[in-house]
Amino acid sequence: MSIYFISDIHGCYKEFKLLLKKSCFDDKKDFLWIAGDLVSRGPNSLKVIRYLYSLKKRVKIILGNHDLNLIAVYSGVKENKKENFFDEFLSAKDSLELINWLRCQSFLKIDEKRKIIMSHAGISPKWNLDTAKKYALEIEECLSSKNYPSFLKSVFNNKINYWNLNLNKLDRLRYSINVFTRMRYCYPDGRLNLFCKKSPNLVQYPLIPWFKMPYNFPKEYSVFFGHWSSLKGIKISQPFFPLDNGCCWGGKLIMFRWEDKKYFSQSFQKNAS
Repeated sequence: MSIYFISDIHGCYKEFKLLLKKSCFDDKKDFLWIAGDLVSRGPNSLKVIRYLYSLKKRVKIILGNHDLNLIAVYSGVKENKKENFFDEFLSAKDSLELINWLRCQSFLKIDEKRKIIMSHAGISPKWNLDTAKKYALEIEECLSSKNYPSFLKSVFNNKINYWNLNLNKLDRLRYSINVFTRMRYCYPDGRLNLFCKKSPNLVQYPLIPWFKMPYNFPKEYSVFFGHWSSLKGIKISQPFFPLDNGCCWGGKLIMFRWEDKKYFSQSFQKNAS
């Protein structure tokens, strides 16, 4: 049994299946940990979701910002845009079943035995691990409830980029979603910058990559995350393991096997179907 980590598949189904074959992933005994953004940008979001749904207990999935966007589009909260490539998914006969499964996935995964943390974007420098678990669960409860469209209508907000214990529940949820699904840079005081997507090589102080901020979780944990394709080629010190190499932009899908600490990669396939 092996554990494989991957992120930001973005509907790149052909590359995803080629990577699984290349890494000798066994869907009968291995586990796949996916750090979000299963859909959008690439052409085959429906195939990706259907395949992962078929694996059921062999996958542990974190939701990313594009996965949330799909759920919001499906529920009528957000407009469907051409670059999403959602039309096939939205018209599929099993779309409701898949959406109901997707919205019951997690925003944070922690393996205390192996000392592993997985988030789509990251963990707030203002939080310890117990706080992160608490607010991930709060989002999960809202998204998996019957009233999830109302929740999604109110929760997207770029202005809630700061943390304090006096935030009301709605603003706390907004901040938590921004942390788990959208964060890249912080300011020295811990406030989030939700707009800059550039490589750290091109960005100057006062913007600081979130993983270079002082953090409050135990140092023996390894942290896997995606969301940030412009980190490609930048050396980042452990315990942080970025997994987004921008396959949907012509880059690569990468996968990390926990047991032997080995990386696998698959280049973007032009005209993949």
